[in-house]
Amino acid sequence: MALKDDTPWLNADEQRMWRHWMGLNAELLATLNREMQGDAGLSNPDYQVLAVLSESDEGRIRVSDLAARLQWERSRVSHHVARMEKRELVSRLECPDDGRGAFVRITETGQTAIERAAPGHVRSVRRLVFDALTADEVAQLDEIFHRLRARVGLSTE
Repeated sequence: MALKDDTPWLNADEQRMWRHWMGLNAELLATLNREMQGDAGLSNPDYQVLAVLSESDEGRIRVSDLAARLQWERSRVSHHVARMEKRELVSRLECPDDGRGAFVRITETGQTAIERAAPGHVRSVRRLVFDALTADEVAQLDEIFHRLRARVGLSTE
């Protein structure tokens, strides 16, 4: 007995766009990572953590909130923060209100690293993405990404 295949396969245009999207995402992140490693000695995940911390109140945030902001599993945050602690980019602090919780705090070394890395990162993002787009295209992509993020249940801020 043959099974009925009711899979809504992608047409040629959709398949091509999907593969371009996947390839762009992988290559863009790899390029940004290579450039950041060379310029500032930070990985993209390091930069993401430091950016969130540098923009948070008092330069610290609860581990669970950091995981939510980065859309990472808590265990990934814990492992990555441990590696960053060894390089003195961040430190962990006990949460006085909750014995099970902890804060991650940016250190002076981490603050210096993000301040050194940010200009090069922004230049790279501008060169690789925004310089290739018109203002209308940026607005269109923003709307598209907003819709897609809402569809997969992510915050659209």
